[in-house]
Amino acid sequence: MSTIQQQAAESDQEQEEAGQVAESNQEHKAGGSEQLAESDKKQEAGCSDRFCSNYLETLFPLNKFNGIGSIYPYSTGSMKALFVTDPNMVKDLAMYRPAKDEPSYLGKPRYLQEEGMVYLMVGSANEMLASWENITDKQGGSAEVVVDESLRNFAADVISKACFGSSYSELNEIFNNIRQLQIALAEQTMIFGVPGSRYLPTNNNIEIWSLEASIRRLILDMANKRREHNAATPEDEKHLLLVDSILKGAEQAGSLISSSTTPEYDFIVDNCKNIFFAGHETTATTAAWCLMLLASHPEWQSRARAEVQEVCQGKPPDVDKLKKLSTVTSVIQETLRLYPPTPFVTREALADLKLGDRDIPRGTNIWVPIALAHRNSAVWVGDPDMFDPGRFVGGKIAAACKQPHMNIPFGMGHRTCPGQSLAMFELRVVLALLLHKFEFALSRKYVHAPAFRISVEPGEGVPLILKKLDN
Repeated sequence: MSTIQQQAAESDQEQEEAGQVAESNQEHKAGGSEQLAESDKKQEAGCSDRFCSNYLETLFPLNKFNGIGSIYPYSTGSMKALFVTDPNMVKDLAMYRPAKDEPSYLGKPRYLQEEGMVYLMVGSANEMLASWENITDKQGGSAEVVVDESLRNFAADVISKACFGSSYSELNEIFNNIRQLQIALAEQTMIFGVPGSRYLPTNNNIEIWSLEASIRRLILDMANKRREHNAATPEDEKHLLLVDSILKGAEQAGSLISSSTTPEYDFIVDNCKNIFFAGHETTATTAAWCLMLLASHPEWQSRARAEVQEVCQGKPPDVDKLKKLSTVTSVIQETLRLYPPTPFVTREALADLKLGDRDIPRGTNIWVPIALAHRNSAVWVGDPDMFDPGRFVGGKIAAACKQPHMNIPFGMGHRTCPGQSLAMFELRVVLALLLHKFEFALSRKYVHAPAFRISVEPGEGVPLILKKLDN
């Protein structure tokens, strides 16, 4: 056994003695402890994976009551909701289309309406890995690195360059404020709570309002600079980016006027906020979970590294090489199955409608808990609580899931995330370069504590022991 594998084994032993998952919702601490104890029993019996057990009931205790069925309603105040894990209902929801000449009655927030270049990703990833190499070199070739913040900065840099024509350093203040807003919003809950409490001037709400105002100002400043740049640039020299599409869409919706509270400005702010968050935070979170799982499953780390070495031959990955990394792709797909960055697919019935044989009243919020759908033993091949990339043979979802519509890490139907191709390329680039340069294991300091902060992320971070490889 190598030194780094011994460190991983020692880390495993220490965590077994200390307990595995920190309870992230203190109000349900007792319930969470019972679930974790039950998870421990499963692990002792060899029927589960210690880092893959079902964490959703701990984060969202409402799911404890799903024993009444795979489709069940509940309400908080005036909000009506329908929880759905039934495969047929999920399929109906994914395939829902309005009748001809009718508007869609299943909507999503306005800010979600509307292939980055691989060399940008490679450049940004190499900058990150170079900083890790400096750390390991200073400590004799092996060092502990908490990877989360570096991964966020990498993903933010890619989005900044690909979508906004800027570097992460130029848009740093926006990303920092969005991160703080994410943490502040996570202190609230989108499932429980007193109706109308978000309008009360609590300390948390005041912080949220202040951050939202700051983000709005920074985005509009950035948008105005981009418009001025475009106006001063000859047509044959322009390089159109996603932000230009947003500005054009806003102008088509109506002429921009001096007030910064118009719907056109809201369109710009909401779409840019969505790109800033969804375009980097979810990718970075998935990358962190992916590294955690590979660090705790060295056999899959070795398989993925062997594939990278065979395909890339020590050269930087390009589009064609990335598409040939089937094992790496399977590792990413399995990570997304176990730890989907977004916990729910949500739709609101904007009018009375019918899904399958069920009538859905207007105003009902339909929630599909993704992690539960991804752990439905009736539709997934093998033990759904185990980390097993082998279930995705050749990267094909149909090989892993008897009903492929139950695999929904990027959403479902015609509202599937438009950035999924970009995210998959980013994740493959990071893994390909990292596996080539480093061997890694979990640090003894790692605490397995999934936390809900708009996305589901490692609550205590992912500290890894990185060992530089001789290539």
